[in-house]
Parts: sequence; C-alpha cells; structure tokens
Amino acid sequence: MSSRPAFEVMGIVNVTPDSFSDGGRYLDADAAIAHGLELAAQGAAIIDVGGESTRPGAEPVTETEELRRVVPVIEALRAALPDTRISVDTCKAAVARAALDAGAEIVNDVTALRGDPEMAALVAERGVTVCLMHMQGEPRTMQDDPHYDDVVGEVAQFLAERLAAAVAAGVAAERVILDPGIGFGKTVDHNLELLHRLDELVALGRPLLIGTSRKSFLGRLTGREVDDRLAGTIATNVIAFERGARIFRVHDVGSVHDALTVAAATVAA
Repeated sequence: MSSRPAFEVMGIVNVTPDSFSDGGRYLDADAAIAHGLELAAQGAAIIDVGGESTRPGAEPVTETEELRRVVPVIEALRAALPDTRISVDTCKAAVARAALDAGAEIVNDVTALRGDPEMAALVAERGVTVCLMHMQGEPRTMQDDPHYDDVVGEVAQFLAERLAAAVAAGVAAERVILDPGIGFGKTVDHNLELLHRLDELVALGRPLLIGTSRKSFLGRLTGREVDDRLAGTIATNVIAFERGARIFRVHDVGSVHDALTVAAATVAA
C-alpha cells in the first residue's frame, strides 16, 4: 500500500483587504501567521499564502505590495511549521522567487504560468511543485458572461496544454498539480458539470486540486451567505474526492478534514 496520504487539505491564508470571504481579516501579518498556525493545527498539510485577491472584479496589486504582505508571513510559518508545506498564491515571478527564498515550496499560479514570462523558468530552476489553474479571462472580467461549448472538454484541453508547456520549460511532470478553477470564469452550471465529470480531468494523470470553499455558486444553490456555506463546501469536496480529486483548498480546514477522513475510510472499506 502507498504511503501517500489519501487526500491533502490546503488551508487558505489571504493576506489581503479584499478577498471575497475573509478580506481584511488577516491583512495584519501577525493575524495571518496566527491563522496559518491554527489551520495547520486543524490538519492542513499545505498552507497557501496569498497577497493578491483573485475574487471576481478584483484589481491587481503592485509587486512591492504583494511582497510586503506575503514574505514575512511565509518566513514565520516556515520557522514554526517545519513539517507543513507552504504554498504561495501568486502569478508574479518576483513574488514567487522571494516566497521560495522565505521557505515556500509550492507555487500556486492561477494563470498557469501565462501571467509572467519568467515564472516557468523559475519553477523549473528551483525544482518546486507548481499548481496550474484554468481561468477564462482575468479576475476583473472572468464572470462577465463566461461561455463554453463543452466546459469539461475545454478545461481538460487547456490543462493538458499547460502541463505540456510546463514540461517543455523544464518542470518535472511529477511536480505539477492541476486545478480546473471552479468559479473562475464559470457559471453555476459550468461548476456543477466540472464536478460531475471530474474523472475526465483526473485522467490527465496529475493530482487534481479542487477549490470550492464558500464560493458564490454554493450560495446560488443554497441561498446561504458567504460565511454560511460550510455544508455546501463539504458536499462538493467529498464528491470531488470520491471522483478522484486529492487536494482540497479550503477556509474551514478542521471540518473539511474530518469529512474527508470519513470519506476516505468509507472508500477504502
């Protein structure tokens, strides 16, 4: 039997004033560090630190400001959590480089290495893990009437192409995680179709990351406000796990970790 865990929970630390769920709550470095420590205690195998919001309509921030937000947090978490992997959520190579120097070991790039021409070479040179995500458009415009002829087929083709591009740039294939980008340039129906046909993305052969936590499509389905979408988050993550996803990016680490632990035990029974 493989020693690889059945699943990994990635806890979200938004060092931002404007993220859709917890904007401003952890903008202070000390608050962000304390939150990261709490997420690790709840069972997060990965802490994902981001300094630029990617919510619909978000405006970009400067490289200098993003560095100011994330580097001290990553340094402190690295010192305090030697056994926890740290991810930096950025599309800027300079920010990724500084974050890796500070102790991060995963680059979570929502542009799938398209946002900065230096990012692919950096990831290849450092030999670190990279997460490649699908997004139609950019955060400011991605929810302006997104359209697909076949959302799953098009997302799968995009991810396959970005995986090939990463490998061509010198990134080891086994260092790549793929993310279909739930909620990034997708309607409620698009998100549901991706979850329904997740096996077609799992077939690409790389670990699949799912990020549904507290997202607006859960609110559309349930009528719940952003802070009351835990049940929907758990449902989508358990379904995604059963269909082959293995990394789950969430705000509510403890509850999701418990749900996935039960799901994994049931699947393995």
